[in-house]
Parts: sequence; C-alpha cells; structure tokens
Amino acid sequence: MIWPTHSTLTQHFRSLLRDCARHSSLNTGKKIHATIITTGLANSPNSFLHNALLHLYSACGDPAYARKMFDKIPYSHKDTIDWTTLMGCYARHWVPRDALFLFVEMGREGVGVDDVAMVCMFNVCARLRDVEFGVQGHGCLAKMGLNASVKACNAVMDMYVKCGMLGEARQVFEEMEERSVVSWTVILDGVVRCEGVGSGRVVFDMMPERNEVAWTIMIVGYVERGFIREGFKLLGEMIFGCGFGLNYVTLCSFLSACAQSGDVVMGRWVHVYALKTMENEMDIMVGTALVDMYAKCGRVNAAYRVFEHMPRRNVVAWNAMLSGLAMHGRGKVVLDIFPRMVEDAKPDELTFMAVLSSCSHSGLVDEGCQYFHELEAVHGITPTIEHYACVVDLLGRAGRLEEAEILIKKMPMPPNEVVLGSLLGSCSVHGKLELGERVLQELVQMDPQNTEYHILLSNMYASAGKRDKADSLRQILKKRGIRKMPGTSSIHVHGQVHQFCAGDKSHPQITDIYIMLDEMIRRLRVAGYVPNAASQVFSGCDGRVGNVDELEEIEQALFSHSEKLAVCFGLISTRAGSPLYIFKNLRICQDCHSVLKMVSDIYNREIVVRDRNRFHCFKHGSCSCFDYW
Repeated sequence: MIWPTHSTLTQHFRSLLRDCARHSSLNTGKKIHATIITTGLANSPNSFLHNALLHLYSACGDPAYARKMFDKIPYSHKDTIDWTTLMGCYARHWVPRDALFLFVEMGREGVGVDDVAMVCMFNVCARLRDVEFGVQGHGCLAKMGLNASVKACNAVMDMYVKCGMLGEARQVFEEMEERSVVSWTVILDGVVRCEGVGSGRVVFDMMPERNEVAWTIMIVGYVERGFIREGFKLLGEMIFGCGFGLNYVTLCSFLSACAQSGDVVMGRWVHVYALKTMENEMDIMVGTALVDMYAKCGRVNAAYRVFEHMPRRNVVAWNAMLSGLAMHGRGKVVLDIFPRMVEDAKPDELTFMAVLSSCSHSGLVDEGCQYFHELEAVHGITPTIEHYACVVDLLGRAGRLEEAEILIKKMPMPPNEVVLGSLLGSCSVHGKLELGERVLQELVQMDPQNTEYHILLSNMYASAGKRDKADSLRQILKKRGIRKMPGTSSIHVHGQVHQFCAGDKSHPQITDIYIMLDEMIRRLRVAGYVPNAASQVFSGCDGRVGNVDELEEIEQALFSHSEKLAVCFGLISTRAGSPLYIFKNLRICQDCHSVLKMVSDIYNREIVVRDRNRFHCFKHGSCSCFDYW
C-alpha cells in the first residue's frame, strides 16, 4: 500500500476546507479542523492549513475563530488576501469597527493594500457613517494610484452618498475615466436621497444602462414620497418593458417603501406577484416584509394571516408580527402567542422590546413587569436602555410615576432622551407638574433644540391654570428661534397621496373640504362635542383664553388640525361606509382623538390613524386604545 505524503494530505485538506467555505458548511469544517489538529498537519507553516481555516471561519461568519486562525499564521505566510478576508468577516458580522482597526494595522505592518481591501474599508465607513476615516481612505487611494479602479471609486462614492456628501460623490464620478452601471447607480441613489425623485429621474433617464438596482431605487423613491402612479408606471416598464424579474431583495425593498408611505395598494400588488412567482414556498424575508408592511399600513389582521401561512418563521418574522400587534394595541394577543414563539425561535432583545411595548400600550402593567424581571433570569438577555425605556413608559402610563422614577435611578446606565421623554409624557398625562419640571431641566441639557418637551410642559401649565408659566415657556422658544415641528396627515385615495397640514388651504378641493368640515363640526356639536381648548395652547393667539374672541380663535385652530382635514377629504372622496386610513407624523392630540371617535359613529366609518407612537382604530364611537394612550 502506498501511503499519501504529507504534501498530498495537506493539499487534500485544503481542498476540503475550500469546499466547506464555499458551501458555508461550518459543522463539517469543524470536524476537519479537529482531524487536522489530531494529526498535527497544521504545525508546518508551509501547509497553509491555518490560511484555509481562516477562510472557512470567515465564510461561515465566525469572526472570533477567524481571528484565532489569522493570529496562528506566521507573518511571512500571510498575504493581502488573508488580511482582506478577515476584514470582510469583521465588516459582515457586526464588528465593523474592528475591520477599520485591521486596515490601519495593515498599513503599519507594510502589507500591500489592493483595491479589494480599499473597497472593504469604504463599505465599512459607509455602514458606520464614518466620513472622517473615509476621507482619509480616499486620500490613501489616490496616493497608492488605485483611483483608476472602478470598483474602488464606486465604493468611495457610496461612502460619500451614505454620509450625505453628494457633492464629493459627484466629483469622484466626474473624474472617473471609466464608469460602470454600478457607478451610475450609486450616483442615482445619492441624488434620490439628497435631491429627490425629480432630480433622480433626470439621472435615471441619462443612464446608458440600467440594472435591477437602479430601477428599484427609482421606484422605491417614488413610492416612499407618495408618487404612487409614477411608481406603478415605472414598475410596469421594468417588468413588462425590460423583462426584469423581481427577486426577494427587490420585493423586500418595495414592501419596505410601502410600509413607510402607508401605500397598501402597491403592497398588495407585490404580495400577489410574490405568490405567483414563489409557487413552492414563500421566501422567509419576503413573508416577514409582508407582515411588516400590512401592520404598518393599518391592516394588522392581514399581517396576521400572512404570518400564519408562512411555512417557516425565524426570530425576525416573529419580531415583525409582535411589533405589529404592539403598535395596534393588541397586547393580549402578543402574550397569548409568545409561548408559541419560544417553541419556534429563540427570543432576542427586539422580541422583548415588542412584548414590553405591547404591555405598555394595552395597560398590562403586572405582566410587563414580570417579563422585564424574567429577561435576564429566564432568557439570559441583559436589559438594554431600550428595555428600561419600555418599562418606564409602562409604569408612567399607568400613573405609577414614583416607581418609574425609582427604576430610572436604579438603571445601570444613565437615562437617555427616550427614557426621560417617556417620563415627561406620563407627567403630562397625569398632571405631575413638579416632577415634569425636573425632568424638563435634564432633557433641555441633552437636546436644547427639541420643542416637544417644552410644549408638553407648557400644556401641563395650561391645564393646571398656570397660563403665565405656559406663556413664559412659549416666549423662551420664540426668542431662541425654535419652532414646533408642523403636524401633517396623509391619506391615500385612488392611488394618490393627499397630505394636509394644520389650517391647510393649498389642496385643489379645499373649498369642498371646508364645507365638509363645517357640516362635520355642526353634527359633532349636536352630538355633544365640546372643543378641548387645552389641546391648542400654541395657537395663533398669545395662549390666553380671556374672552370669547380668543376662545373662538382657539376653537377654529382646533377644527383645522391636519387629521380633521384629512378625514373630511376622505369623507367626500370615498364611498359611504368604506374605511379611512390616516398617517400622521406627530402624536394625535386629545381633541382630535375625541372628534374621530364621534365621527366614526356619526358617519358609520372605521377610521384608522397611525400616529408617531401607535395605531388608533376608531369604530362605532370608540377607539382600539380604550383611551389608554
């Protein structure tokens, strides 16, 4: 029998490890690694087995073991590919900052940097939004004469675009002697992000060649900004005119855009397309994106049906469903199905944020506190500041502000704006002026430009009859030149988005809208509606309600809030009895909340409002939040 030589064996093992890396077969690769250790084959640097193991663990997403193998390779046996492989592993698997440290180490060690290493470095800078490091890297690229590399220049442009520096990206683009379709696509992405779809369309039409990514960027840009017809038209050209199919990445991008804009019409079209093209099994990423889209478009029951029909569910899919139910105030449903999740997938930090949020929105205080206390003891998850913020919100909504304050003092980390902002909001709901004043002082130090905190406290002063203090706070903002973010509400009707702001007069049908508004207010008054003047402290007057004229001015300002105008437009533009879906950028005010409950009953309409915090489903004179918001 002829025994294999040492050289033949090492070559055989290197080949096996390459196959494992190619197919991400980590378990098989570990068994081969164990065999290599027991045979002692890796003791010789010339076997290059540690190099092969580095590539295996990098390909399989294990940066810790990849680093161990990297450190076992003698310096003389490491080449640029080994350094770049570890960089790429760091970049892909949640330790991007280590990738930049490794790039710096390459320079110190005198390792030759190629365009692949530069691309990896710029990709990390783009992800971290680290423009300072990226600019230095751009200088290195020029010094090393690699600025002729199209791939490297594309990565530089992408870094600048992700960091919001379109001018610098354009300069790189203009200086490129050769441009690929990727070069054009990166610039298109930057223009759509920074200048809008109008300028983006000019670039899109100029492109000598377009790939699926370019089409997707343009269509998503239209959908996110509410240009639904333009998005659909371009989608038709992409599929039927150019023959492009939609892969799971493209489908997820479209669904994400629909979720952001609230456009369920295109979302349903994408759903049907996915069902037709994925005959055997719905891709888990697409299924998760559908759940998220339907939930964020106000169709939580449709989201649940999609979820139930998914053949497989991972933790991301479960988190999307739990978060959707939480947004809609379905806390009891979340707690009912959570045990099923534990059987299906291991809960993570985001899972418990969804669970705690659902308890907060549904008033399930004891249950939420129990899950919080079990977080580390039962599930082995160290509570983050986001979990503490959820519990502060949970206790605050229930009026247990003293407990919330004690919890904040016991936190292992200093409170951030979210934690203190939640406490201030609870102070506003429950009229805790003294505590609210203390919290505001801390918040102002964190973010002096944020008007929301001042407005909350001003409303508290007004409700407590302290108009002088409310006016004083408003004057402080006025002197600093700080303005309240304007509230806007959007509604999708017949494939178009119609957006309104408070007191809006710009809509083409504004006359009909205000006629409808007058009729609606008349019917509301007959039904017993009394305007809540406390919801309009920051009105056109000076904030004092001292006479009939001033009170009338405040009431008129209340009547023309953006969500009321959106509802009136919906009432005159859709068939009787059909539901209305409103999307608001700020928290709905108490007056509008009361009005929409009554309107849902008077006009026999289901009205679903997505505000900044959650969904409110108004039906037959009541709201899904049961006034617990």
